[in-house]
Amino acid sequence: MEKSESTKIDVVETNKEKKGKAPLLGTAAPAIVAAVAHDGHAKGGGAKRGIAIFDLILRIAAFASALGATVAMATTEETLPFFTQFFQFEASYDDLPTFTFFVVGMGIVVAYLVLSVPFSIVCIVRPHAVVPRLLLIIFDTVIIALATSAAGSSAAIVYLAHNGNQDANWLAICQQFGDFCQRASGAVVASFITVVLLILMVVLSASALRRH
Repeated sequence: MEKSESTKIDVVETNKEKKGKAPLLGTAAPAIVAAVAHDGHAKGGGAKRGIAIFDLILRIAAFASALGATVAMATTEETLPFFTQFFQFEASYDDLPTFTFFVVGMGIVVAYLVLSVPFSIVCIVRPHAVVPRLLLIIFDTVIIALATSAAGSSAAIVYLAHNGNQDANWLAICQQFGDFCQRASGAVVASFITVVLLILMVVLSASALRRH
């Protein structure tokens, strides 16, 4: 029996064939890089959209607290049930310039928060937009200063109404005007809640810009 000898055939690639395979690898690499970059961009957009949604929720909560503070202070008044022939004992927020400033200042805060809602919605729809978020940071900071000044000055008056000041001969009036002091105190507390919410909104906006 004869053994068939197998012949070994070596296939040698030509230089032309080798060069023809190189572009396949060259075109695949940029596609992979682009896919990874797009995936990272999408994840970053999702995080920013979540921050924008939380910002809108805080903005609505700040609007509610600022509106409550404004209405509470603007309706703060009390008349004592006893009076004399020449005097009637009553207290109203507009008797004190500080409380009047509080009502005007917090009213401006309420109006601003309403006007800022569309910008917050734009940040949700377009999470990578920089200009709306930057405008919110700037104006939120200004409104924080206004709300803080209104809340701080009114808090000082409320403290004096509760405790008085013997050195200045200021008498504590809250024992007589209990309802007046209670409503004024509630308005001041609500205004400080508004300030805290505004600060959180600025921090969130700054965090979103940093991610950009």
